[in-house]
Amino acid sequence: MRDAFDADALIYAAAPGHPLGRRVLALFRAAGPGSAAGTGSVLLLPEVLGRPLRDGSAAEVRALAGLLARLDLRPVDRATAELATALASRYGLRATDATHLATAIGMGAERFVTNNRRDFGPGIKEIDVTYPDLLPDPAG
Repeated sequence: MRDAFDADALIYAAAPGHPLGRRVLALFRAAGPGSAAGTGSVLLLPEVLGRPLRDGSAAEVRALAGLLARLDLRPVDRATAELATALASRYGLRATDATHLATAIGMGAERFVTNNRRDFGPGIKEIDVTYPDLLPDPAG
């Protein structure tokens, strides 16, 4: 299954022992070592790495960079920006959230993994929005 990821899902996956993170991390493990685990926008880079870099959290930066390296990160081109604009208008999304969603749709992802229920609710029809607590728990 082709997955696309929102920033919060990656942040959880990088946190050791996080109950939602281990569910997201299982998607990366299922892809196999060295294989792309999914896709996302290049905007994930500043969104997930900005704070840990500023805070000097080397372990968190390493964990997040390792996850990001396993994603097919896509640039924001005109087509993605136009789709993001339409999605922002339709669903009331902020620019970054609309761009993440547009990237997922544009890349043909089957689902968009996010814990942001406020902005990515059941009304979104273009892609399956999947929350980490609904993913299988590898711990049993």
